[in-house]
Amino acid sequence: MGLVLPPIEAYPVHHRPIVKAYADKMGLVEAMNEVVPTEMAIDPGTIVLGMILDTLSRRSPLYRLEEFFTHQDTALLLGKAVAPEALQDDTAGRVLDRLYATGTMKVFTACAVRADRVFGFDKRSVHFYTTSITVYGASLPPEDATEPEVPCRIPYGYSKDKRPDLKHCVFATLCVDRAVPLWGQPEEGNASEKTVHTTLLSDLATCLAKHGVAPGADIDVADAALVTEDNLAALGDTLFITRLPAT
Repeated sequence: MGLVLPPIEAYPVHHRPIVKAYADKMGLVEAMNEVVPTEMAIDPGTIVLGMILDTLSRRSPLYRLEEFFTHQDTALLLGKAVAPEALQDDTAGRVLDRLYATGTMKVFTACAVRADRVFGFDKRSVHFYTTSITVYGASLPPEDATEPEVPCRIPYGYSKDKRPDLKHCVFATLCVDRAVPLWGQPEEGNASEKTVHTTLLSDLATCLAKHGVAPGADIDVADAALVTEDNLAALGDTLFITRLPAT
C-alpha cells in the first residue's frame, strides 16, 4: 500500500497562503530553528518553508529556488520580506547539510510533535506505508562504496513505474489518523516491504515499551505484505488489521 499524495497541480498558486497558515499554526519555522541552530543570515526554518512552498507548487530543483521566489510575495508566504537572492541553491544546500547533521528523524519528530499538539491526531491505531520515489542524478558515494555511511542505497531497479533504467528509493512511514505521518525513514530502493516492516515492528515495540505502552495495546494496520512468518513473530502480542488477497 503506497502513501497517496495529491498531485502538484492540486496546490494552485492561491493555495500557497493556506499552506503557510498551516505551517504557522503548527510552528514549523520555530521547530526547525530550535533543533537546527545556525549563524546564517537567514534562518533554516524560513529556507525549509520556502522549499515546501516550492515543492507543493511545481517541485523545481534547488538551483531554481531563487528564480521561483523572484515572482512571489515573500512577506506573505514566508512571514517576512526576503530578497530572492537569499534563497539561492548554496544557501538551501547548506541548510540541507545542517538537517542531515542534526538528524532528519530528530527534525521530523520535532515537527510531528508540534503538529499533534495543535491538531490532536487520532493515535489509537497506526498505519504503515511504503512508497517508491524515483530520483535522478549521480549517486554519491558510488553504490559499491562502504564509506562514508549513507542513509540508504539508491540503485537502479524495478520501481512502481516498471522502469529498470531509473534510480529509486523507498520511503517508509508510520501514519496515524488515516494518513498523517509521525515517523519516516528512507530505505534502499530494492528493499522488500516485508523486510522493512519486520524491522519497523521490532523498533516500534521497543519504543512503545519505553513509554509504558503494554504489548497488545496498539494496533498495526497494513496490507497483505504484513502476513509473513517473520512479521507475525515480530508482532508478538501486538494486534493488527490486514486484508488478505482473494487468491
